[in-house]
Amino acid sequence: MARAAMNPSPVHALADASPTPFWLDDPARPDALPALVGDETCDLLVVGGGYSGLWTALIAKERDPQRDVVLIEGAEIGWAASGRNGGFCAASLTHGLGNGLARWPGELATLEELGIHNLDAIEDAVARYGIDCSFERTGEIDIATEPHQIAELKEAAKDAAELGLDRHTFLDQDELRAEVDSPTFRAGLWDRDGVAMLNPARLAWGLKQACLGLGVRVYERTRATKLAAEGLGMAVRTPYGRVFARHVALGTNAFPSLVKRVRPYIAPVYDHALMTEPLTEEQLAAIGWKNRQGLSDSNNHFHYFRITADNRILWGGYDIVYRYGGGVRAEYDHHPATYEKLARHFFRCFPQLEGLRFSHAWGGAIDTCSRFSAFFGTAHAGRVAYAAGYTGLGVGATRFGAEVMLDLLAGERTERTELEMVRSKPLPFPPEPLRWAGIGITQWSMTRADTHGGRRNLWLKAMDKLGLGFDS
Repeated sequence: MARAAMNPSPVHALADASPTPFWLDDPARPDALPALVGDETCDLLVVGGGYSGLWTALIAKERDPQRDVVLIEGAEIGWAASGRNGGFCAASLTHGLGNGLARWPGELATLEELGIHNLDAIEDAVARYGIDCSFERTGEIDIATEPHQIAELKEAAKDAAELGLDRHTFLDQDELRAEVDSPTFRAGLWDRDGVAMLNPARLAWGLKQACLGLGVRVYERTRATKLAAEGLGMAVRTPYGRVFARHVALGTNAFPSLVKRVRPYIAPVYDHALMTEPLTEEQLAAIGWKNRQGLSDSNNHFHYFRITADNRILWGGYDIVYRYGGGVRAEYDHHPATYEKLARHFFRCFPQLEGLRFSHAWGGAIDTCSRFSAFFGTAHAGRVAYAAGYTGLGVGATRFGAEVMLDLLAGERTERTELEMVRSKPLPFPPEPLRWAGIGITQWSMTRADTHGGRRNLWLKAMDKLGLGFDS
């Protein structure tokens, strides 16, 4: 019994964890703005107050300060995925090099260049608008925890070099453990400049303030319930009014699209994360991590983890929880079995942190699609644009998606709109119950591959050939 008291279980480490997302449990969280009551008229209506909507509204005003822009949000700015994610802001627009090479090999060099420019623009906006979001461009290390993953990382390093990307560095076991020390680490691939760490909720709140400063009219607690053509423009109904607009940009992501034909392309899945209490100087010294990179392992069911401004560790991922029917509901946010699993995995990775406790445990919905990266389109004769399907990499890529939506609404042919990635769609998910069954078989197969040297079974090979996938 004495030994059990000295070595508390992972479940014990969760005993006092708050169910509130860490980033939203912040005294700097702004009050919600009033809801829309009555009718509004504008040039551009943006639906959704996450990153997609905020970037769209902001860039629309930057492009044309005289443009009349309204943004409506069903709850509060940044309360959904934009305030619940891990705070990894990646340059990749394709969910990593491997996915990009598999789908758009001929334009991947262009996509990588556009992605870096996009990340540069985010960094510039954070500085220009004085957004206090702990932005640190420290990069990310993909980590091999199994022998077969070492060869995969070496191959990825080779692919990066052939594309002329000189920011990737392969780390052997000793080099990796000199950066961050875990007995589970075997090798790593460090993207030194293509990922930034930040406080995601404060980024959303800062973008809200920047939009207000440029004259965007923002209404919170204003859910869009119906979209319809109205004369030469569009009308969006809300619980207490309507908005009439020449153009509409939809940034609803995991939530059901107002354009019904878009809905089969999205499967909302739930991702979960833990946050530790702040580490002491001794605990920090035990694991190293002086360069504060973001980290993720290379399993199909992967963990992502990073260190915060106040030296906590965020530890998330692994389980991908899909609910039959694909609903997005508050009661789905929490999954205690996943929290316990994540806690066990954390102490397996960092046994030297035994005794550390978790302060927060939370979850939220991700807008996954079958190609793991965003897709785009228009409706109602080009008066409505949408972007969705970021599959967990939306902190950075949503800004690019905003640019694409604005290009499409303007009817402009740009380097962005000419991309095959922008002009094509992923394969839709099948209807229920086939969707639920297929996702379940895929999850089982991915877990099996992780425990069998990465070998993909016939189901996963068939999915690969069809261009279908499932990820977070």
